[in-house]
Amino acid sequence: MSDFIYAPPADPPAILHEDHELVFVDKPSGLLSVPGKGEHMRDCMIARLRAIFPDILLVHRLDLDTSGVMVFARTPHAQRHLGLQFEKRQTRKTYIARVAGQVTERAGRVDLPLTVDWPNRPRQMVCHDTGRPAQTDWALIRHEDAGSRLRLMPVTGRSHQLRVHMLAIGHPILGDPLYATGTALEHPRLMLHAQNLRLRHPDGGKGITITAPVPF
Repeated sequence: MSDFIYAPPADPPAILHEDHELVFVDKPSGLLSVPGKGEHMRDCMIARLRAIFPDILLVHRLDLDTSGVMVFARTPHAQRHLGLQFEKRQTRKTYIARVAGQVTERAGRVDLPLTVDWPNRPRQMVCHDTGRPAQTDWALIRHEDAGSRLRLMPVTGRSHQLRVHMLAIGHPILGDPLYATGTALEHPRLMLHAQNLRLRHPDGGKGITITAPVPF
């Protein structure tokens, strides 16, 4: 990662839904959710949205390399409301991933605790002694030439959870610059996309589900 150059796509934000409380966007792979360290990494999803919605507030993040649905708040009330939903695991997130190898089972759950791999930050790792509980449900969609296409449904929301859990069961996500090796790394991007996000609207509590089309 030492030769990493931050060059995010220049396309304007793809707004999936907006109202008086919320803005849903389709974040592209390669764009930070929030500013990174240094002037050269100030360009990010929230900065681009702030030019359109000056009142925008952060609720959650997606990794730099992950694409898909993000929700932002437009009022402090909405930010608090959504923050509690994420904290209490009341939101429902579905990801699509292309992974290395032919997954033999139809579905399953990965239940492995995760912690930061300090000498190799920002990498995370499985650790049964100091790791925080982490669970990911998965289902096979189909086998493909380069591996398998899976639907991933995180129960918890740990950093790099889906990426480390797939690696741990022997099926790293294709194109992952941190966890894939060999031919699994030879892809133009991380093949992980946040397809659906379901939550309760801060104004009235009605369920709302927003979908971002899978780009791979």
